[in-house]
Amino acid sequence: MMFKPKHSGWLFAFIMSGFMAFCMSGILTLINLGLVDNFIWLWLRAYVLAHLCAFPLVMLFAPFSRRIVEWLVK
Repeated sequence: MMFKPKHSGWLFAFIMSGFMAFCMSGILTLINLGLVDNFIWLWLRAYVLAHLCAFPLVMLFAPFSRRIVEWLVK
């Protein structure tokens, strides 16, 4: 599936928040529960919930973060 360039902002945010949610949910599930028998299912559940939160938060904070970066690199 191909997207138009005008969609690159939200598509980047969706993919990046997905990677971050996947990694962080796995790390935190492992820290909190250890390698329990149903670890994978618990991790995947945590991932879905994390991504549902992470994507809107990235969209909310991205403009603010860009402004901070622009201010820091001037």
